[in-house]
Amino acid sequence: MANHKATRKATRKNSKRRDHNRYYGKTTRNAMRKIMHVDAKKEEVTEQLPKVVAMVDKLAKKNIIHKNKANRLKSQLAKRLNVMN
Repeated sequence: MANHKATRKATRKNSKRRDHNRYYGKTTRNAMRKIMHVDAKKEEVTEQLPKVVAMVDKLAKKNIIHKNKANRLKSQLAKRLNVMN
């Protein structure tokens, strides 16, 4: 348990930030799952890809995920689009 006033505030802030980061991380992962899904159509994936890439870039910019991980995820998404018929 925090004993100082500043430590209590830091604990509150960390909790809010964690919830905020978890929400945006989960939203991005769900959007990626829709693109990576086996039944996804190429037109839908082509339309959604720029939006998902922007989401991943924002997560990397805010240090929610590492920049190398963001690049790897974007590469996987692009590869998935190129493989589709």
